[in-house]
Amino acid sequence: MNFKILAGIGAYTLFIGRVLKHFPKLPKRWQELIIQLKRIGFDSLFLITITSIFTGLVVAVQIFYQGSYYIPKNLFSVIIGKANMIELAPVLTGLVLTGKVGASIAAEIGTMRVSEQIDALQSMSISPEEFLYLPRIIAGVISAPLLTIYANLISIIAGWFFTWMKYGIRFFNFFNDMRIYFAPFDLIGGIVKAILFGFLITSLACFFGDKTTGGAEGVGHSTMQTVVYSSVGVLVLDFLVAIMMMANYL
Repeated sequence: MNFKILAGIGAYTLFIGRVLKHFPKLPKRWQELIIQLKRIGFDSLFLITITSIFTGLVVAVQIFYQGSYYIPKNLFSVIIGKANMIELAPVLTGLVLTGKVGASIAAEIGTMRVSEQIDALQSMSISPEEFLYLPRIIAGVISAPLLTIYANLISIIAGWFFTWMKYGIRFFNFFNDMRIYFAPFDLIGGIVKAILFGFLITSLACFFGDKTTGGAEGVGHSTMQTVVYSSVGVLVLDFLVAIMMMANYL
């Protein structure tokens, strides 16, 4: 089992090397890149919006439930903001993209592999790494941080809405208190996580899709592997980046 895991990591690393080798040719595939930006970014806005609204509301509810007796009300916005920027927005955005985008890419490429469409591209001297995989991976790297910034905005506004309904905290006071304790590193750290998540999700989807064999059953298996490994990878990466970011405080 250990050798199988190591072999899988090695195969994934070689796959990434083959894809990134074509990075200088990306401008030739700008049309495909734009298509993937729409699919990964714009088409995910609705799910990200719904997820972010309820994330902000839940964080606000938990803060009031856990700390309403000993946390000053002027710090509620600070906790809501930092919790979303550092952890919740990037992680939940990554998990949403895993289920929606990762599964979709894996199923699409897996179907192309078992139906020999990728073989047809190669027979015409068209590299699938350049034509299929690179635009999707780069689109994921671009879209994930943008969606995370959007998720931050929506979830924080939802958190403010709950505080306003519960305690009458006004919009200006809420965001002014957040501004006082705002640290750019909080937002930057979340964006760095999102970039890594975007790369991981799309690259694993392309990798497992490319390895698909066995017809429809194989496509389903590749899609399952993408969702499972991407979800676990997002959480592991989140921990590793958090450790590196907080190294001076540990």
